[in-house]
Amino acid sequence: MNRIKSALTALALSTGLWAAPGAQAQSLKAQQVSPHAWMVQGLSALGSPANRNFISNASFVITGEGVLVVDALGSPALAEELLAEIRKLTDQPVRWVVLTHYHADHIYGLQALKAAGATVIAHAGAREYLNSETARLRLEASRSELAPWIDASTRLVDADRWISGPLDLKAGGLTLQIRPVGPAHTPEDLVVYLPQDKLLIAGDLVFRGRVPFVGQADSRRWVQALEQLLRFDAEVIVPGHGPLSHEARADLELTRDYLVYLRERMGEAARNMEPFDEAYARTDWSRFEKLPLFGVANRMNAYNTYLLMEQESR
Repeated sequence: MNRIKSALTALALSTGLWAAPGAQAQSLKAQQVSPHAWMVQGLSALGSPANRNFISNASFVITGEGVLVVDALGSPALAEELLAEIRKLTDQPVRWVVLTHYHADHIYGLQALKAAGATVIAHAGAREYLNSETARLRLEASRSELAPWIDASTRLVDADRWISGPLDLKAGGLTLQIRPVGPAHTPEDLVVYLPQDKLLIAGDLVFRGRVPFVGQADSRRWVQALEQLLRFDAEVIVPGHGPLSHEARADLELTRDYLVYLRERMGEAARNMEPFDEAYARTDWSRFEKLPLFGVANRMNAYNTYLLMEQESR
């Protein structure tokens, strides 16, 4: 039982499910980020009943022929609040919801958007996870740890349209470029680019102003994905977590540089067969240690990267 509990704890921490001390509820309010797009910003914290699991961002684009939502937030109640924010701005229907990836804090509100009539679009790489024991156990843990916001009625929702390559949606004179950029943070990473607004909605490939959760991610490919994002002509980025970025290149580079540093330091330790605890203690973390969630996430990130670099060096 202790092994199961430890495994669930690691799973929850790797995707931002459980609470950091002192995290409180935050109101959900849409802020305009470009001529056609808005976002709601979650807390830079771990999910808890106190903050309603409102720890990730979601975005929406009003096209003139319907609304496209990107990500579904961390509970059905939050998604209902997101729909209410959209209705304050337009009476157009929500026609699509694009999932950047299937981590719990981005998908548990999906059933509310689906009930509102949205077509769900996601990358086919998520199918394996969605049907896995891991997903079932994570939802089971969330029903306990995040009650009443996640309960027996909360369910995992399949996409209506699974894609494996680029997809352009054209509506109301806008082109929404949906692009696979994984495997990176997850096997199914998608980003949405709105060239008319030079807006990139990047999901959890970008964590602005905080330490990312690396979890079981392929950090080598994540770095490559960030290099891809740097080639977009983006001036504004909505990250998966943290505030809107008007310094697109700097914020992409911060996430990239953190991952590169993890790989360099932990890779050196793995090649030299240095014990992890010793390697971690001697590493200079000063560039990143003042970022939010460093204390919660960094040691786990470093350990997972150490294990990954052991495998890569074989």
